[in-house]
Amino acid sequence: MTDHAAELKAILLEKSVRTGSFTLASGKQSDLYIDCRVTTLDPVGANLVGELGWAAVRARIQAEGLEVDAIGGMTMGADPVSLAVGMTSDRLAPDEALPVFTVRKEPKGHGRGKQIEGNFREGSTVIVVDDVITTGGSTLKAVDAIEREGGKVAFALVLVDREEGGREAIEARGIPVVALFTRASLLDED
Repeated sequence: MTDHAAELKAILLEKSVRTGSFTLASGKQSDLYIDCRVTTLDPVGANLVGELGWAAVRARIQAEGLEVDAIGGMTMGADPVSLAVGMTSDRLAPDEALPVFTVRKEPKGHGRGKQIEGNFREGSTVIVVDDVITTGGSTLKAVDAIEREGGKVAFALVLVDREEGGREAIEARGIPVVALFTRASLLDED
């Protein structure tokens, strides 16, 4: 584990990981709750997410010779992750910088009625982002919106894969998942 990964893991464990009895967004009961926003909205956490996320994204793009136009996902969890990776990409590799977009839960009820805001256009090949995946439901909702608007998803970047079927559900749609942490790696359950 790199120094950045160890530092981000420590922040996640301190700020974002809670044990007990919780009802998740999926309705499932769990002994683990992970609120990544507390970490991703922290300046140190955001910088580490940007560094590690950009390294993982860039490695995947280069390994597969992909051309990616933007990065984003379902608001709110994906927003700070996407922005951190986008900003880091611009700082470290300006010629490869990834513009950022966000997917609303529902199309806006006024103006142009858009569901996807920011740097997205029809025909874009994008990386879809989520902070935590459990069932994969919110990531797949973002994928559905992206595809409805004429975009193509190259792969998914997630901060934490809870290892409860989400990766499998996303990959069943033909979208590879790159996870910075899994439940096992985060909680040393390996």
